[in-house]
Amino acid sequence: MQDSIIQEITAIVGPEHVLTSEEDRWTYAYDATDLAKLPDLVVFPGSAEEIAAIVKLANQHRFPVVPRGAGTGRVGGSVPIQGGVVLVTKRLNRILEINPEDLVAVVEPGVITGVLKRAVAAHNLYYPPDPGSADYCTIGGNVATGAGGVMAVLHGVTRDYVLALTVVLPTGEIIEAGARTIKSVVGYDLTRLFLGSEGTLGVITRIVLRLMPQPASRLSLAAGFTTIEAALTTVGQVLRSTVTPTAIEFLDKSTITCVREMLPFPLPPEVTALLLVMVDGHIGDVAERFRRLKQICRESGAPLILEARDAAEAEKIWAARKVISPTTLKIRPNKVSEDVAVPLGLIPHLVAGVEEIARQRDLLIICYGHAGDGNIHVNIMFDRTDPREREAAHASVEDLFQLVGRLKGTLSGEHGIGLTKAPYLAMELSEASIALQKRLKLAFDPHNIMNPGKIFPPTPP
Repeated sequence: MQDSIIQEITAIVGPEHVLTSEEDRWTYAYDATDLAKLPDLVVFPGSAEEIAAIVKLANQHRFPVVPRGAGTGRVGGSVPIQGGVVLVTKRLNRILEINPEDLVAVVEPGVITGVLKRAVAAHNLYYPPDPGSADYCTIGGNVATGAGGVMAVLHGVTRDYVLALTVVLPTGEIIEAGARTIKSVVGYDLTRLFLGSEGTLGVITRIVLRLMPQPASRLSLAAGFTTIEAALTTVGQVLRSTVTPTAIEFLDKSTITCVREMLPFPLPPEVTALLLVMVDGHIGDVAERFRRLKQICRESGAPLILEARDAAEAEKIWAARKVISPTTLKIRPNKVSEDVAVPLGLIPHLVAGVEEIARQRDLLIICYGHAGDGNIHVNIMFDRTDPREREAAHASVEDLFQLVGRLKGTLSGEHGIGLTKAPYLAMELSEASIALQKRLKLAFDPHNIMNPGKIFPPTPP
């Protein structure tokens, strides 16, 4: 990047908010994948106006702009694959408003999700989306990727709580999308268009979120089963019942091994599958639903049903769930983490199909995650120093996506497409659908400066 451009950007944000040294720039070259690319510059803007000025420069000089939150994404969405400027939202970290009367919060994109959840809880309010990385991911990143989390069964995902956005477009204009109201059908729904767009259509600078009252009661249990089939059959029975669970998480045998020591109770060796279930709501209603939940688990043959005795024990159960992903690396040094989703009735077929892929490819493949909404995290474990395992892991990804296609599922339930899934986009979307989305991208970003190279597979030369 030319020195004159760096000087112009420095003049916009101030020299203390620009990183130019190679070692500093490398710290913003990667996300939670194994992918990395050195950016030309790292910038920490402090306002929508500063971002707009940088974006206008990018159009003038044709350099990429890559928005970045906390870098916790799992598909390479914030990796500056074509260099350019990484635009970090760290300074945009204010909770601008918490309004109990309107049941809304107004935040900047750099607010940590867990910080917001605790802040609204102080007002006896509740922001339900709870991704596994909530203690360090940002609201802006959640919106840009369409993040989910364990509470999605009852309470939905990030997109269900976004009412309005302020966005800097790839051409430098600042627009408002959506409204502060629960209902709004004025013009096209641009808010939904930006949700999950992975920084390719603009930079989100302000977010209006819907809040809920804190549930009066919340109860959790762990149910152990001797077979995966019994556990997954129980999931279906619970979902078809009047239990209306808040969360149902599934752990296979290998996953249990990874987190066993973190659980607040011992598990007998015959337990090869575990369900973690939460019910919340009004006190009397929760008690009855929880009673019915335990009854279903018993009737399904669960030899182990452990209730959390208090809030602290429940917290330990769900804390163990949140650390599953990093703990899987106890088993093998590397992994490919996929977040496929299938229709609820086909979850057993997905897990059985994954077991078959593991046998055919002679790899360990772990399944865990959001059984209550069909979004299963499939972790393909391997050692990249072993050529056979490395090749088998890569082939297993396509095997998995083919299986998901046969089951009428989707390649991503919450992580997005980014770089890693882009080559497989046509396995789910038609040629006409991809072409339409490319035209939308071009309409928003005529010079392709905003997070280029993401979502769509590279065009052959």
